[in-house]
Amino acid sequence: MNRRGFLCNAAAALAASRFAAPALWAQPDAQPISATLAVDESTSLATIPQDFTGLSYESAQLANPAFFAAGNKALIALFRQLGSEGVLRLGGGTSEFTYFTTQEPSGPPPFDAVGPDTSKNVKSDTPITPRSLHHLRAFLDAANWRCLYGLNLGRGKLANAVEEAAAVQQILGPRLIAFQLGNEPDAWRNRYRPATWSYPDYWKEWLVAYKAILARVPQAKFAGPDVSNKMAYVTGFAQDVKQSGAHVIMLTSHYYAMGPAGAKNVNLDKLLAPDPKLERDLKIAMDAARSVGVPYRMSEGNSCWNGGQPGVSDSLASALWVADVMLDFARMGCAGMNLHGGGNGYYTPIAGSLAAGFVRRPEFYGMELVKHFAGARMLQSTLQCADKRVRAYAGRKGNSLLVAAINKTDAPVALTIPLSHMREQWLLTGPALEAKQGITLARSAGKALRDHVLHVDPHSAVLIRG
Repeated sequence: MNRRGFLCNAAAALAASRFAAPALWAQPDAQPISATLAVDESTSLATIPQDFTGLSYESAQLANPAFFAAGNKALIALFRQLGSEGVLRLGGGTSEFTYFTTQEPSGPPPFDAVGPDTSKNVKSDTPITPRSLHHLRAFLDAANWRCLYGLNLGRGKLANAVEEAAAVQQILGPRLIAFQLGNEPDAWRNRYRPATWSYPDYWKEWLVAYKAILARVPQAKFAGPDVSNKMAYVTGFAQDVKQSGAHVIMLTSHYYAMGPAGAKNVNLDKLLAPDPKLERDLKIAMDAARSVGVPYRMSEGNSCWNGGQPGVSDSLASALWVADVMLDFARMGCAGMNLHGGGNGYYTPIAGSLAAGFVRRPEFYGMELVKHFAGARMLQSTLQCADKRVRAYAGRKGNSLLVAAINKTDAPVALTIPLSHMREQWLLTGPALEAKQGITLARSAGKALRDHVLHVDPHSAVLIRG
């Protein structure tokens, strides 16, 4: 073991029992980056919903009724570790290769687990049955999560989607949040639709499906448009919903920080750098949602589309990215985020299967850090720091001030904050930025802060409660 690895492991172990010494990761002569966080407690930006945290899985996973089931206690425990409430979104590319049937298939399921690593190859239609839905309901009850449910509009027959919606509504009941009609319709042209197909065509199809489902399921609720990246679909959808009188309870779209996997510019540096597209597109989505008086939720997303980039999407860097992007979405007023995953894809927060068991991947720990903000009011704050890879957020939860600091640089950070004492802290760290194993989220008791300065190690995140 080299000296850097030894010191990193020592830091993780020390943090589990008490506060780690400042800058354990840094070389002895490393100069800390100076930063100051000013917090305006009189200005609340948004309140984070209790079910802000979410996961997104492929719809084809329902072809194995034992996966989302009460008997899958290991997966239920991991869901609950991420949040006492949460949202499971079912959709993804395989949602256009599913069909509903009341005939339970004979023989074993076609696969154990489906994720971003395998969904590109699952191109044969897979069945969803009442048995799958009953098991899903029991899973959601045990986890105390709810569900955003995607219906096949891209390739499936509308009559089949209507029957599926009726069964889902009846079986999931209060665990169902809303239906989404089709996955990433802004990418259907030249795939499921002709080259001339565009947003107005999608809206016409959506409205027909919406009315057909309502006629069969009058209590049905809807969210959308669940697009990949074309924000004109989000703004157009909001305008058409308002003008038509159609009722949706939520606007949704996807966000991937970069991609596709394998591209030359997909690397650690790009993932950890600020993404100007995020601020722009998130503002567009939030403004569109407010224009129709509904919340906005990021229904699918992750670090790198097309399954994730090895060595990047499955590293400590992805955990820091997740913590930062989730708090950024929360600060902007987003109702929640669903990180896509499943199977053994590089970016999945939870990897594994019923046969192999389930394990936490690095992103899991970033999500777990953010869960402490559930129910908090995000406060207006201003961070003064020369390096944009240093991020900080503040929130008020009851009588506690929460401060999260995320250091994506190679140097320690000396962050001045409006607190002189912390009651407790959580430290997210790992052996190295590219590390896939050894990532930890450790809690320790509070202590006084000398001169209001919080020391944040390189490549780590700290959440404190004061």
